[in-house]
Amino acid sequence: MTEPGGRNEELTRAFMAAEGTRQILAVLVPVRIAADPPWPKGPLPVAHPDAAAEEAARRGLFTASAGRALYDRRWHTRPDPAPQQGPMRLDGMELLRTPTSRSPRQGLAVLHFTVAGAPLLPLLRAVSRRRQPIDPDPLSGPFAPAALLAGAADTATPAGPFALSRPYTVAFLTPPDHLTRVMRAGDTADVPLDADLLLRALASRGSPSDLPPAPEALARIRSQVSRISADWSALVLRQGAAFLGHRRDTGPGDFYDRALANARGTYLDALLLGTAQRDHIDELTDDLSSVFGATGLARRSADLERRIAVFRSTYWRQHLSAHGPANNLLLDFHTRHQLPARFEQILTEAADYARLAQNQESQQIAGALGVLTILGLPLSTALSVLQVLGDTSAADLTIALAASLAATAAALTTRYGRLVLSSLRGGPR
Repeated sequence: MTEPGGRNEELTRAFMAAEGTRQILAVLVPVRIAADPPWPKGPLPVAHPDAAAEEAARRGLFTASAGRALYDRRWHTRPDPAPQQGPMRLDGMELLRTPTSRSPRQGLAVLHFTVAGAPLLPLLRAVSRRRQPIDPDPLSGPFAPAALLAGAADTATPAGPFALSRPYTVAFLTPPDHLTRVMRAGDTADVPLDADLLLRALASRGSPSDLPPAPEALARIRSQVSRISADWSALVLRQGAAFLGHRRDTGPGDFYDRALANARGTYLDALLLGTAQRDHIDELTDDLSSVFGATGLARRSADLERRIAVFRSTYWRQHLSAHGPANNLLLDFHTRHQLPARFEQILTEAADYARLAQNQESQQIAGALGVLTILGLPLSTALSVLQVLGDTSAADLTIALAASLAATAAALTTRYGRLVLSSLRGGPR
């Protein structure tokens, strides 16, 4: 444990009191969307005056399939006047449909907040429920997702196999003059370690005292940070992501205007796509684990292969565009959730189940042919003998049929007959 007055506690006090010049918070909430909401179509405008121009600009940066997944079924609204609760102001909301085979109404809601007049980290800790009992949940009262999205989406906890217990958060903070511990000392100086530790705190929604970093893990923590440019960095973790500036923010007209638009726009879109991919892979993983829990292996295997093909063509993209930062953020999200390895395992298991179903079908077909042989050979032999003898007597025909049935029954008791019957029973049911 960290002793009182140790570095982790000193960092915690500093980070819990750190108030940025710009503080933005986006909250991603899983929802169900029964019908198209009465909102304008397209993403929330953050760099252009209207949604159509915003959507066109973002589509130009992404591949066609990623653009369809991110923008074809998306809506936004910007409340006027913007409601406020404490230091938080609601700037806008978005809904994105991300249907799966099991949950055709599944979607994601994005709540965009600006935080002013208070430090950002305590609010993030409260969202993750790392808070003192007296601290309120920021997503309560008028800012409760159920209240904000009433009439547009259902925020009841989804029944997904691996649904997150708390919303995913994306934080953005630029330093004021006095927050020098996260700034570069000069254009050629390295980013200080404290900057990456603050990034980790914002992304993990926990202070250094909540999640004390081991000294030997510091190099790994720093290697996970994505340097977007000399001015700012990003970190993507399982429960959240964060963007942090490394020089003083001079206010309106500064480069951070553009940085903020990117963080709320294309970079957030990369995380939205990663979240949708994770949900689909979670569902496929759960369905693969129960493939033998019901009858009809061939049918279930074929259905899984079809769903995997649809997912690959619709959502599974590891590269959004030729632009590096959005790709890097998506790849970081993949790494944190081990999505490529999990999807490769899904493909391997599905191929194994398909081969097993094909083998069972082949065995069933071979068994059916064997039954036809066992049934048909005695009967055809008896009828051929009668035809050669020219015997058309009904009594003789009845005797021949009885003899052929007796021969068939005897053949089914042999090792070959038992093997044929076993093949039929082993087929898909």
